[in-house]
Amino acid sequence: MKIQLWRRIPFGVQAILFGSFLLLTGLSQAVFAAYPDKAIKVFVGYAPGSSTDIIGRIIAQDLSMVLKQPVLIENRGGAGGSLAADAVAKSAPDGYTILFAQNGLAINVAANPKLAFNGMKDLIPVVGVTATPHILVVNKEFQAKNVAELLVLLKSKPGKLSFASSGIGNSDHMAGELFLAMTGLQAIHVPYKGGSPAATDVLGGQIDFYFAGMPVGLPLYKGDKLRALAVTSKQRFSGAPELPTMNEAGVKGYDMTLWQGVFVPAGTPKEIINLLSTTILKLLEDPTKARLNKAGVQIAPMNQVQFSELYFSEIARWKQVMEKTNIKLE
Repeated sequence: MKIQLWRRIPFGVQAILFGSFLLLTGLSQAVFAAYPDKAIKVFVGYAPGSSTDIIGRIIAQDLSMVLKQPVLIENRGGAGGSLAADAVAKSAPDGYTILFAQNGLAINVAANPKLAFNGMKDLIPVVGVTATPHILVVNKEFQAKNVAELLVLLKSKPGKLSFASSGIGNSDHMAGELFLAMTGLQAIHVPYKGGSPAATDVLGGQIDFYFAGMPVGLPLYKGDKLRALAVTSKQRFSGAPELPTMNEAGVKGYDMTLWQGVFVPAGTPKEIINLLSTTILKLLEDPTKARLNKAGVQIAPMNQVQFSELYFSEIARWKQVMEKTNIKLE
């Protein structure tokens, strides 16, 4: 049927259409051959000094050395990382604007059907980089010395204690909400525009507890500035094996991991996606791996297929979690 339809088109028009196809194909190949020939902008949806910003900058610096073009970070904090995601989703799909995001993106897509972009269609997962637990930290003078004592304190003061996050809907916010939902306890959520200012107020005693990202919380714990009570993964964290998991500390079944990775706008040429994916995966072998380990994160290399499966499965997972626990992003 398609062949018959093609034959009905006048020969002259056929020639023009075929020539246009060859021209577009040639242009596409020419664009890819020159990529990149200018600076690449990486949007991060959190303030400088946050966990995702720290890791994003390490990736950007090493990627710049390999691609021989500037790879520049642009922080656009707010709305749980959705402002940055929206900017990338609506940018030209040419490989020069990319997003470095965490699972807060999947959480926001799951929770908010009224986002300014379609998180299922407007962004393409490219490559997964890390998957690291959060670290539950409190002020050194805080009354609770472990998770059991924190549970007792929360029960004795319902809705009086506070917990920080780097923004509404971010991974650390949901780590706190999941903790409260699973224990049936209450606390006041205080969102910030990044992990660094959130940790600063825990240090100052204005905030009671914080499920910090490792790049923010681990140095403060190792430097004896904050007390760490537990990590949020199923297994103990190799960077601080002395700390119990939340499950070991008494919150049975608790499991929360902060993953991070790269996204591009829908419509980005497959050749560019493949180049970014393979280049970053190679960096994660060396030397970027050593720098990320030093920053306190666990490498979790995922190719495009694997990272796409994780992203979409996380959206489905958080929809179920929110329905079961009645967690609200507010």
